[in-house]
Amino acid sequence: MRFASLGSGSAGNCMVIEKAHTRLLLDCGFGVSELVKRLRRLDLAPAQISGILVTHEHDDHAKGAFKFAAKYNIPVWLSHGSLKMCARYLPENANVTFNIIDSHTKFHIEQIEIIPYPVPHDAREPTQFTFSDGQYKLGVLTDAGASTPHIEQVLSGCDALVLECNHDLHMLENGAYPYSLKKRVGGRLGHLDNISAASLLSKLNNTKLKHIIAAHLSAKNNTPTLAKMALSQVLNCEQDWIGIATQDAGFAWRGF
Repeated sequence: MRFASLGSGSAGNCMVIEKAHTRLLLDCGFGVSELVKRLRRLDLAPAQISGILVTHEHDDHAKGAFKFAAKYNIPVWLSHGSLKMCARYLPENANVTFNIIDSHTKFHIEQIEIIPYPVPHDAREPTQFTFSDGQYKLGVLTDAGASTPHIEQVLSGCDALVLECNHDLHMLENGAYPYSLKKRVGGRLGHLDNISAASLLSKLNNTKLKHIIAAHLSAKNNTPTLAKMALSQVLNCEQDWIGIATQDAGFAWRGF
């Protein structure tokens, strides 16, 4: 199993998870032409995509998913609440196959087992996921304002983890965002800051961890160095061992 990011941040998010001939997109916050261009970087074509999972309805995660799905006949998996809120993205007369998931019930897409889990975020029914091929487990958590015991249970024992480090508290507090946006981003239904992400990480069983990527970094309220510093202190590792998912390049293939 291997995984990569096509871009991570407030301007668009998309990951690819692959096992043999099963290739899944996690979110699609880019337009169709941009997504095809970014897939080409990984030597992938739209016809090779088996399915799309949508975590929630915000533009940077969902705005391109349904046009891409309709154009290339790719099924979509998402929660009932997310589907209701994504109606504005559906192309007129589009023929898209939707699979409604329960956020506490695991399911399979071909060769990949997927465990969904709910997260606190300001969306209708936001859901994050872990992915497993039966041997290795990839956990993904972005767009969560806080951790929960259930999140920590689900993400414990991962072989790879993509973890939101959206902002530095000091930079957000002293930055240019209006007060209302600062409250939203830093609130319980917003995004994880570096310290909160590190605290969550400290509560997990990390004995199998081979890859960790800091994701969804704010361009204005964080830096890769600050994110790496926070996570490396918990893992007692070199800062360079912590990967960064960037907005423009995401990150290249990683695998087991």
